[in-house]
Amino acid sequence: MELFKYILSYVFNYDLMAVQGWKLWRGLVVTAEIVSLSVPIGFLLAYPISQARMSKNALLSACARGYITFFRGTPLLCQLFLFYYGAGELHADGLMPAALWPFFREAFFICIVSFSINTAAYQAEILRGAIQSVPKGQWEAASALGLHKFAASLRVIWPQALLVAMRPLGNELISMIKASAIASLITVRDLMAEAKDLYKIGYDMSVYITVAVIYLIIVEIIRRVWRWWEGSISKHVAVSRH
Repeated sequence: MELFKYILSYVFNYDLMAVQGWKLWRGLVVTAEIVSLSVPIGFLLAYPISQARMSKNALLSACARGYITFFRGTPLLCQLFLFYYGAGELHADGLMPAALWPFFREAFFICIVSFSINTAAYQAEILRGAIQSVPKGQWEAASALGLHKFAASLRVIWPQALLVAMRPLGNELISMIKASAIASLITVRDLMAEAKDLYKIGYDMSVYITVAVIYLIIVEIIRRVWRWWEGSISKHVAVSRH
């Protein structure tokens, strides 16, 4: 029993959390804001990028390919620093419009921009792969029924493509939740930033263990909810086919 109490005290500092634990909650809210904004924005950007990537226009396709290659092939931290410090450099050199500076001087806004642009590259490839996985015969069948391209895409192609994309999109969401911890490196007061401050109070490693458990719980909840949602969509698509 004493051994269990010792291990528990090392993993979770009740006295510290009783007094300062609310700061972790405050940081968790900021983390949730970052992810809940950047991932949907990234999805909205991903669709036109995926369409450009599949375009028969060589220039458009090459631009989309270059975008995807750069943002998937370079570290997110590097991109974050590039936007954070680059915005200041552009402003100092007079190359940034004055109307944009109030936004780009805010670390939180920079974080949303860099995360959205990064995840858009990954989501664009997910959507491209999902759309291309739908048999060409589906397009031909929709055309035979007299459906225009937009209607065919909305009613025939997208439901099937979305089912294929659901799981990798869920994985991307989870990846962004974990990656959001680097926001603390540009002064954003997220969960990890609050954890760093609590750690400095007594250099107690249990703070980081507690935060790791929080991330683990969040990821597990998201994973289970996403799996349920994927199953619901799968049933809906299956019913609509009959």
